[in-house]
Amino acid sequence: MPACSSASRRTVLRGAAAAPVAGLALAACSAPDDDGSSASAATEAVDLGKESEVAKGGAKLYRDHNVVVSRDQDGGLKAYSTICTHAGCPINKLEGTTLICPCHGSRFDAVTGKVVAAPATEPLTELAVKATDGRFVAGPAN
Repeated sequence: MPACSSASRRTVLRGAAAAPVAGLALAACSAPDDDGSSASAATEAVDLGKESEVAKGGAKLYRDHNVVVSRDQDGGLKAYSTICTHAGCPINKLEGTTLICPCHGSRFDAVTGKVVAAPATEPLTELAVKATDGRFVAGPAN
């Protein structure tokens, strides 16, 4: 009878347990679509909330819409998609005016959209934003 190598039950179970974890890790590191967009990025104008929620020199993260709105000292508004340009993860943390990606720690300036800490190298995607009837409306840039 020829010698044949067979996997032990333990080896098979370890492999089966590791497969879903490996799949999640790969999904977390997946890049955005070829056009740079992500399924979670704002694709149409959305009402975000009251204009009074963002003070001059401040920013507010709208997690449900993956958008951050900031107001400079002169009152000018800017909005950016909060889908990280490094791996496509939704950014869920804002400290002052710094956005922090939970996946790999990239940091972005919420006022300019620029990268302030790697691994991301590209700025956030700017969105159109306006205040209408005391409320913010943001969406894709024209």
